[in-house]
Amino acid sequence: MCNACIIEDVKQSMLSRRALFSGAAAAGLVAVAAGVTTARPALAQSSGRVVDLTHAYDGTFPTYDGKPGILYEMVVDITKSGYQLYKLTIFEHTGTHIDAPLHFSADGTSVDALPAEKLVCPLCVIDLTAKAKDDPNAMVEAADIEAWVSANGEIPAGACVAMNSGWAARVGSPDYRNNPEGKFAFPGFSKGATDMLAGLDVAAIGVDTLSLDPGNSADFAVHFSWLPGGRFGIENLANLDQMPAKGATVFIGAPKHKGGTGGPARVMAVM
Repeated sequence: MCNACIIEDVKQSMLSRRALFSGAAAAGLVAVAAGVTTARPALAQSSGRVVDLTHAYDGTFPTYDGKPGILYEMVVDITKSGYQLYKLTIFEHTGTHIDAPLHFSADGTSVDALPAEKLVCPLCVIDLTAKAKDDPNAMVEAADIEAWVSANGEIPAGACVAMNSGWAARVGSPDYRNNPEGKFAFPGFSKGATDMLAGLDVAAIGVDTLSLDPGNSADFAVHFSWLPGGRFGIENLANLDQMPAKGATVFIGAPKHKGGTGGPARVMAVM
């Protein structure tokens, strides 16, 4: 066979293979796009700005029981080994973290078993700052949800509904956790509000405080009703004051330790 013939055969073969791979890639992209559309039809439209809703935390970050939520132990010293490594002891419900259904039920879903599609949600933010200025134990009530819907439209199924009370700005001071008398005092959700949200098929609720329930709660009514229903919560959120009432999408980086009742999470929103 002549050299020219060989060269022409190779060229045609390469062109055919290129067409094959291009077609496969295009088909793959279409399949991925279709999968995303199917998995989350209620995703908010996003233009690309990312806001971190997670507090950086160490042993000084406020916790419900007042004990350090994370402990560091250096096990490899860079001055001796050329690299460094810490051993961390982390308590599940510290920092910006998730409350999984298992947290308040004997057989609820553990944090590793939360469906991935429920961790990407349209974000709806309810502004509670005015109420919280007058009452440190203010609650998101059913009336606040009705007012939000009246102003912004229906809350989509699968959404994360978060309370912005302005409390995140207090993280570095004692009144993030307690009032001057030393008693718990911070905003949260009312059971009436979360019962309403459960009926709307909301996936998660979030707060910029230590607890889904307000500080003066004596019965953890929201924890006991919301979590066992298969839904989850996020506590100690940051930067909710940078979020619009609607239109953002939240990505919840849940930990995946088996059988966990929750754990620190990296939570980000895209607008």
